[in-house]
Amino acid sequence: MGNVRVLCVENHIEYLDALKYMLETAGYEVLPATTGSQGLSILMKQPIHGVLLEYDLPDTTGSSVRAEMKRIKPEVPVLLFTGVGSQTPFLLRFFDAYLRNADRPEWTFQDLDA
Repeated sequence: MGNVRVLCVENHIEYLDALKYMLETAGYEVLPATTGSQGLSILMKQPIHGVLLEYDLPDTTGSSVRAEMKRIKPEVPVLLFTGVGSQTPFLLRFFDAYLRNADRPEWTFQDLDA
């Protein structure tokens, strides 16, 4: 994928490490954050192509962080999730398919069928 940067905001370090590993294995450069404030700071300073954002953060809710991220960079997709679990592989496949087909979002679901 080369130079596609993903911001991953997750407050549980072990989950953050797992998500980072999975995203890097898929070819993404991952910028990690453990709080909403850190995530916003990184988003303002770095070129970001997509954000994975945990809903339950220690300093605020993911939905309020998402709203601020969309205000700052409306073109960057922000996928809000509620923890790592059995649905995480599908979530990451969806996120990957969306980023790969950002200019053709209707193709995202076709990639998931493969």
